[in-house]
Amino acid sequence: MIIAIDGTTASGKGTIAKRLSAHYGLPHMDTGRLYRATAVAALKAGVPLDDAQALADLARSLDLADYQEAELRTAEAGKAASVVAVIPEVRQALFELQRAFATQDLGALLDGRDIGTVIAPDADVKLWIDASVEERGYRRWKELCSHGEDVTLEAVIEQLRVRDKRDQSRKDAPAEMAVDAVLIDTTELSIEAAVEKALAAIEAALARGNRT
Repeated sequence: MIIAIDGTTASGKGTIAKRLSAHYGLPHMDTGRLYRATAVAALKAGVPLDDAQALADLARSLDLADYQEAELRTAEAGKAASVVAVIPEVRQALFELQRAFATQDLGALLDGRDIGTVIAPDADVKLWIDASVEERGYRRWKELCSHGEDVTLEAVIEQLRVRDKRDQSRKDAPAEMAVDAVLIDTTELSIEAAVEKALAAIEAALARGNRT
């Protein structure tokens, strides 16, 4: 079974994905970490964020074990990752890794922005997780503040607006909801309620699949 979970930044998709992977016993890949790690590697190595070939080379040689979660979750890493993710050469370099993970014999659950449309269009279940940009900004702002970063709520919301536009308008694999995905709006949901709604959507999709 392949479960594809896509959505916007700070919508809750990562937390929902972790809960669902544990529930179903499926290997989980947070594909956003691949782009964040590529961006952090570039920043560390002084590679310009518009050098497509050098960035693709970094992406191919990634070892996620080399990166601490804290350094991948900074505002700088997120902003750079959004820039890097637009580059077709980088996306292609990471495509095979993601596709191989998705099609392993054990099944898999992946979360990102183009899982249901590009990486695993044949997924058994597809979810799109979203929330208002104001609510997402507030969640992301709290997270950054908890890590000691000095940022304003207004700045974080504006960064999300810019990132949303960049992700949705990129030529290669734009972030968009698959036509057969189930939308879950978490704006006014607790994480527990969001997970329950996601579980219900998955079970309903699986039941429909069993009837065909």
